Amino acid sequence: MSPFLISTNPEVNLYSNKVVIDSWNRIQHYKNIYGAFFIFDEQRVIGSGAWVKAFLNIARKNKWILLSATPGDTWQDYIPVFVANGFYRNRTEFKREHIVYNPMTNFPKIDRYIGTGKLIRYRNAILINMDFERKTVPHHENIYVKYDISMYKDASRLRWDPFKNEPIANASGLCYVWRKIVNTDESRQVALMEIVEKHPRAIIFYNFDYELELLKSLFQTYADDKNFEIAEWNGHKHQPVPESKSWIYLVQYNAGAEGWNCIKTDTIIFYSQNYSYRIMQQAAGRIDRLNTSYTDLYFYHLKSHSGIDLAIDRALREKRNFNEAKYVKGWIK
Repeated sequence: MSPFLISTNPEVNLYSNKVVIDSWNRIQHYKNIYGAFFIFDEQRVIGSGAWVKAFLNIARKNKWILLSATPGDTWQDYIPVFVANGFYRNRTEFKREHIVYNPMTNFPKIDRYIGTGKLIRYRNAILINMDFERKTVPHHENIYVKYDISMYKDASRLRWDPFKNEPIANASGLCYVWRKIVNTDESRQVALMEIVEKHPRAIIFYNFDYELELLKSLFQTYADDKNFEIAEWNGHKHQPVPESKSWIYLVQYNAGAEGWNCIKTDTIIFYSQNYSYRIMQQAAGRIDRLNTSYTDLYFYHLKSHSGIDLAIDRALREKRNFNEAKYVKGWIK
């Protein structure tokens, strides 16, 4: 807002309007506001929860705009925005007109969408094409590391969790064990340290708590020797990006893949892959900003030739999300 001389400070605000900046977590506090202009940052109105209900309430009574470079992965993601624009009365009307469910499942699973021509017209009516010239050049490099093949095969064959010393109960549990075996391998840690030696300021994305503990332990000794700073962004901590010459920023995908940016580094390291193509794209965008001083940006993807890593990688390359249950079922067959 600064280029337009708009501020939350009434003493320097050029206009008489009141400016409020708040979190999505407090959206319900504004559902009874009338006649305001809302700028919603990032697309958080997916599904039918409390945030969506409050958003629709606000949209009926106020002017608004939703800012997001990734408005939706599927047509279902657009339902709240289509309803807010008056294209449909509610979710039920949208589902009745456009969704065909799979009759072979015990839960509502979308088989396909119909009437997509109409949906495309609605989408084109609300999306704004923002042409710009991107000066950055992304360099994505796959770094393949080793893993304990024997332990991996034993977990697959015996359905036994070597970390908890107990049976594996379901597909999710099996995938978790497979991933822990490959993600904690020493060769992955060595490869990570080699990258950080070349890039002393780096953002590292991870998935699981055990990865965070491993990374903190790994870099703590390094930090003591090299005057190295460590900071975190996850569900427990939200520390700022360090200001020192050498640092790492440990970011959990779900907590920090969007909603912030960093122009202090040219490097992101994906210590492990996320299941969501959208989240991976959002994570990469944290340093690919219009106001960055860097031209070349480096993205390092640590992965192994294990079945689970290759399957996740295949799904992401095809721009789709990885499905644990489907993969395990197909792998068993």
